[in-house]
Amino acid sequence: MLDSLLKLIREQDLIPPGSSVLCAVSGGADSVCLLHALYHLRGRLGFTLSAAHFDHQLRGEESRRDAAFVAQFVALCCGPQRLPDGSQLPAVPLFSGFGDVSAQAARMGIGTEEAARQMRYAFLHQTARQAGAALIATAHTADDNGETILFHLARGTGLRGLGGIPPARDGVIRPLLTTTRQQVERYLAYYGLPHVEDSSNQDDSYSRNRIRHQVMPVLEGLFPN
Repeated sequence: MLDSLLKLIREQDLIPPGSSVLCAVSGGADSVCLLHALYHLRGRLGFTLSAAHFDHQLRGEESRRDAAFVAQFVALCCGPQRLPDGSQLPAVPLFSGFGDVSAQAARMGIGTEEAARQMRYAFLHQTARQAGAALIATAHTADDNGETILFHLARGTGLRGLGGIPPARDGVIRPLLTTTRQQVERYLAYYGLPHVEDSSNQDDSYSRNRIRHQVMPVLEGLFPN
């Protein structure tokens, strides 16, 4: 997993030395994996790191559980870090925010998914400015990219949509974009890292979930490679 991540970072120059990176952390497997990997690579690649969590207030107590989990994970697993040369890197600071996505969707006359995306990215960009971070890292994986391409294809798209999720755009970088969800799960198991599950990811009323649960398994069965 780290080899795949490092290869993409270097090929695309995603994190130049001296950069400051804000890592978006939901508490799910992908974002926990990304934060943990960046935390251990920051000394090697020469960048500073902070973390951010946005509570969409869509799942009641479960949303509050996720926020509490992220705060605890960052405090316990991303503290001060001593490097082999004896120098020490500081603890990773966590920035937290929240917003009423359902109310925003109703006001804007848009879907809940789109409102959540808009509010989350607005929070991340504002927080990046506050943290002095020029880069925002999100945990999109190769699986997410495949699902996105199929979503664009089904809805109708040009060549840009068929290109899927870019590794970097508008200050947002995606170091896990060539890493599969299976690799993420193996990484978490290897390091014994906990994560939380978002129950809405099992709700097939969302089009992306239907692609993930119903379409992707069929295509993987037809074309395993």
